[in-house]
Amino acid sequence: MPGAPSFHTRTVTLAPGESRPHDEDEWRGALIVVDHGAIQLCCSAGGSRTFGTGAVLWFTGLDLVSVRNPGHSDAVFRGITRAGTAPAPG
Repeated sequence: MPGAPSFHTRTVTLAPGESRPHDEDEWRGALIVVDHGAIQLCCSAGGSRTFGTGAVLWFTGLDLVSVRNPGHSDAVFRGITRAGTAPAPG
């Protein structure tokens, strides 16, 4: 449809117990949706918070260090950005 915004999605799967370092620029401007399982956001101050399936998040400005899967099954989350507003998915 002409004039309609286009979107990019990036899906990340973390195995149970797996974590990945957080890069703020990688997720700038993205809405994050937890599609399956749970993810734990770990902050530089030492705190963490867990979000399950269906959660909609924003990773920008949270001073995150890493994203971890605290569960016993794969965790799948997806970043959604408008075309041209964030770095290309890696």
